[in-house]
Order: sequence, then structure tokens, then C-alpha cells
Amino acid sequence: QVQLVESGGGLVQPGGSLRLSCAASGRTFSTYAMGWFRQAPGKEREFVAAISWTGGNTYYAESVKGRFTISRDNAKNTVYLQMNSLKPEDTAVYYCAAKTRVVAVELSMPRAYNYWGQGTQVTVSS
Repeated sequence: QVQLVESGGGLVQPGGSLRLSCAASGRTFSTYAMGWFRQAPGKEREFVAAISWTGGNTYYAESVKGRFTISRDNAKNTVYLQMNSLKPEDTAVYYCAAKTRVVAVELSMPRAYNYWGQGTQVTVSS
């Protein structure tokens, strides 16, 4: 079992920055990949970023590449999403997810993950 708790969301102006955190507990954090997804009202959940269990490999959606950075601190059991140059279209509920199963599914796919946090709201508006 893995429990995930996101924090760091809020209201920010266009062009601003936020850092989301996701604290994990349960299974040894350093043994599984992590991902961030988001879901805007009326839209499907979409991939934002993912990171391998070592932190050595990272993956990004084209829409956030160059603006967002995913990282992890295995000593703190935490994964981060640094979001810069935020745009109104980044407004969504952001979810972190853990992939603890060995499945042949790309990290950009929600079905690769078997544990999810409750989400944190990010609103980009002037």
C-alpha cells in the first residue's frame, strides 16, 4: 500500500510559479516511478510529467516542456513539480501517482499507475 498526499496548489497570476509536493508513505519510495497528471473541468485526466525510481529519467508532456520540472528526493519520500511561466490553460486539479507494479505501460498513461493522491487545485488567473 502507498499513500500519497499532494500540497502546494493555489491561485497564481499568469507568468507566475508554483511548486507542488507529493509526500508518499507505505512501500519503499525509492523503488517505484512517480507521475503527475492534471484534470481540468470537463476534460480527461492528462499526463504532465513522470520520473523514474532513481530520478535519472524524466518525461514531460509537450505542453509543459521547458516550463515544468519534476524531481524527487528519495530521502524525504517526496516528488516535486516545479511549475514556471504558468498559463491560464494550466488551471486544473493536479494529481500525483505511483507506479509500483511491473507493467508494460508507458509512464504517460494513467493506467500505468496504481496509487493516486487526492489532488491539489492550481488556478492561473489574473
